[in-house]
Amino acid sequence: MAGTLYIVGTPIGNLGDFSPRAAQTLREADFIAAEDTRVTLKLLNHFDIKTGLVSYHEHNRMEKGPDILARLLAGENCALVTDAGMPAISDPGQDLVRLCRENGVPVATVPGPSAVITALALSGLNVGRFAFEGFLSMNKPKRREHLEELKTERKTMVFYEAPHKLAATLRDLYDTLGDRRIAIVKELTKIHENAELTTLAEAAGKYDGRKLKGEYVIVIEAKTPAELAEETPQADPLALAKAYLAEGKSVNEAAKLAAKETGAKKGDIYKQLLES
Repeated sequence: MAGTLYIVGTPIGNLGDFSPRAAQTLREADFIAAEDTRVTLKLLNHFDIKTGLVSYHEHNRMEKGPDILARLLAGENCALVTDAGMPAISDPGQDLVRLCRENGVPVATVPGPSAVITALALSGLNVGRFAFEGFLSMNKPKRREHLEELKTERKTMVFYEAPHKLAATLRDLYDTLGDRRIAIVKELTKIHENAELTTLAEAAGKYDGRKLKGEYVIVIEAKTPAELAEETPQADPLALAKAYLAEGKSVNEAAKLAAKETGAKKGDIYKQLLES
């Protein structure tokens, strides 16, 4: 009988956030798969956990994934952890979870701290709906394509960013998305936790040349439907109706469809079609 893969959330800064259930799971597991064994060893030592560690990260996942799967299929239980927060979120752990699902290995979760949710709660922005965008690619074409896709996003967006890339990312976000209300959150759950409420216009260029430390989360409030509508070029009702005529629609149907899409009056479009 196969063992179980346990996805275990770990603290994102404050060790007091480590749950008793998470500690018990790590103690009782046959082995722990960790993103950085050195980081995880500090956590284990603090809680006097003696379970053995194996390395599993972005650069060895293709090699180590099958090894971990084999041990699970042999009946061992594995606890999967990342350096901080929930594994498998913007993290190679998602590949191991998928591998287990595909091979009939049970997967369970021991929820823990999440930088995404914590930053949203701190932001003070409208976060009723949000989209997690993770890290922007450093590949310029992919980065540009990703940002272009977000121009009409109607949900608040959350990004992760490393300190040495923060300045460039804020400039790129402002250049592509224009001015938005944002929160720049750092040192989550630590002594110097801080959420800076500002705008992209004010933040772009502010961090240029500064040596920053810690991990950052950027929360960007989406534009309202009204703001997006103002920025979106409106289609010409008559041209749109003529396009429908060319598709074989009747004058009445073409006017009706064009009115629905543009907000113009059907009667006006109908009259213009007859006169053109």
